[in-house]
Amino acid sequence: MSSHGSNIPHGPARSAHLLQRTLGEWRASEDDLLLFAYGSLIWRPEFAYVEALPAKVLGFHRVLRMRSRVNRGSAQQPGLVLALISGGSCRGLVYRIPRALGEDVLPVLWAREMPNGVYEPRWLNCDTASGRLRALAFTLSRQSPNWTGPLHEPELVHIFRHASGRYGTTLDYLLRTVQGLREHGIRDAELERQVHLAAHHGLCAPL
Repeated sequence: MSSHGSNIPHGPARSAHLLQRTLGEWRASEDDLLLFAYGSLIWRPEFAYVEALPAKVLGFHRVLRMRSRVNRGSAQQPGLVLALISGGSCRGLVYRIPRALGEDVLPVLWAREMPNGVYEPRWLNCDTASGRLRALAFTLSRQSPNWTGPLHEPELVHIFRHASGRYGTTLDYLLRTVQGLREHGIRDAELERQVHLAAHHGLCAPL
């Protein structure tokens, strides 16, 4: 199954288009709804699931390089959230949501993750102790206007110090993610380096 983005510009219309495409792909699978979590869905899933399996995805990796102008920042001081971009690998969780609940869960999840259709939803191969599973993940294109590219340390420190949105600060988002990953035995060296950077500047406690 594939869920590549369309040429519709970012916004609610693109989000709605991708939701209908993804719903159709999932319905055709005749399986439970499987979601690959790599960021806030690990520590704040907000849906019922029957299984959470440690999983590894090849071909994509997790980075704190997506602009957030509402949830973890503002138009005046954009923050950052995580994205899954091509290359490398990523460890996270695969949630199994019963098929009977999927029709209700997916639109609610879409409203949280895809209000403006910025992510590219994809069905990715996830390797777990139960074998390879095909799960939905929210990826990001490097061509997206929300993609920051590499950020220098002074830029990160400024964002950690000042960026805050409706769900809280970028720094809190980073700290919760690192803690959530650790609780599942997952260590992300780059995210932990960023926490050490914030701690070095007195913005949080050391890990």
